[in-house]
Amino acid sequence: MAEARTIGSLPVANVQALAATCNGLDEQVPERYLRTEASSDEIIAGDDSGSAIPIIDLDKLLDPQSLEAECVKLGSACQNWGIFQLVNHGVPDEVTRNLMSDIAEFFKLPLEAKKECSQQPGSLEGYGQAFVVSEDQKLDWADMLYLQVQPSASRDFRFWPTHPASFRHSVNVYSSEAAKLTCRLLEFMAKGVGVEPATLRGVFEGQGQPQGMRVNYYPPCQDADRVLGLSPHTDPGGLTLLLQMNNDVQGLQVKKDGKWFAVVALDDAIIVNVGDVLEILSNGKFRSVEHRAVIHPNKERISVAMFHYPCQNLMLGPLPEFVKGDKMRYRSTSYQDFFMQYLAAKLDGRDHLERLMLE
Repeated sequence: MAEARTIGSLPVANVQALAATCNGLDEQVPERYLRTEASSDEIIAGDDSGSAIPIIDLDKLLDPQSLEAECVKLGSACQNWGIFQLVNHGVPDEVTRNLMSDIAEFFKLPLEAKKECSQQPGSLEGYGQAFVVSEDQKLDWADMLYLQVQPSASRDFRFWPTHPASFRHSVNVYSSEAAKLTCRLLEFMAKGVGVEPATLRGVFEGQGQPQGMRVNYYPPCQDADRVLGLSPHTDPGGLTLLLQMNNDVQGLQVKKDGKWFAVVALDDAIIVNVGDVLEILSNGKFRSVEHRAVIHPNKERISVAMFHYPCQNLMLGPLPEFVKGDKMRYRSTSYQDFFMQYLAAKLDGRDHLERLMLE
C-alpha cells in the first residue's frame, strides 16, 4: 500500500547484529527488549487434537464429493479461530523452496550489504523495523524486510535485494501463486457461511490488487523466555499467507478465548489467517486473529507473510450479505484512513479494530 511510504518508524539497533553480541557469556539483552508477559502468559501446546489449529485441505474443497463438508469446516475455522493450516494448496514446491532459499541467502549477507535495502526516513518499506513510535516502548527481537509487491508498477526496487540475483524472480512467481490461491479461498470462505462466493472475491480481485510482503528474521536469544519476536497484533488486510523456513523451529502463537495457543506448522502447509478487513466486511462472522511470535534460545527462525489488501478506495464496512437478520456490528470508515492509523501506532493486540465496533 502506498501509505507505507508516508509513515516511518523510529530507527533502532539491528537485532541480528545485536544477537551476535548478546548471546555471549558477558553481554546482556538490553532492557528495552525484555518483556514480562513473555514468561508470565500461559501457553497451550498446539500438538494435540483438542488445541491444534484447524487444517483445511484444498483438494477437498475442489472435489464436489467433499466440497460441502470442507466448506463448513473452513467457515468454522474462520469464525472460531481466524486461522488455519492449508494443505494440498497447489503452490508448487519449487516456488516456495526458491523463495525461502533466496530470503535465507539475503539474511546471510554482511550487515552493510543488507543495509543497501534499508528503509528511508518516513517509510516502512525496506530493511529495518516497523511500528516503533516512541523512544521508550518495548522492542521486538526481530528484523524485517517489507516490500510493496503489487501492483507491479508500484514496486520501488531501491528496497529489493539484488543478491541473490534470483530474488526478484522468486518473489514475483510466488506473488502470482499467492494471489490466485487467495481468490480461491475467499470464494470458499463465503460459501462456508452461506454467502454468494463472488461477494468477497470482488473486493480483492483485479489486476494489480495490492499485495505486500513482510519477511521476519528472528535471531536466537539466550533470554528467549523474556523477549518477544513480534508483539501481539492483528493484520490490517484481508487474508495473510504465511510460510516459515524450518518447521523444526516454531514461534507463532495465536490468541483464542483469552489464551495463547502455539501453532505447530505442518510440513508443506501454508498458514492462512484472517485480517481486520474480512472481520469488518463479514460483520464479525470471520475473526481477525490476534497473534505474536516468540523466540528460540539457540536457533534462528525466518518467516514470510504475504498480505492481500483490498482496493485503496474501499469504504470499509459490513457487506449487506453478511448483515441479513443481524445488527450492524462495525461502523464504516475509509480503508485508507484505517490503514494509516494502523501504521502510525505501535502493535497493540486488537485495540485499533475494536475502536470500530458498535455497542
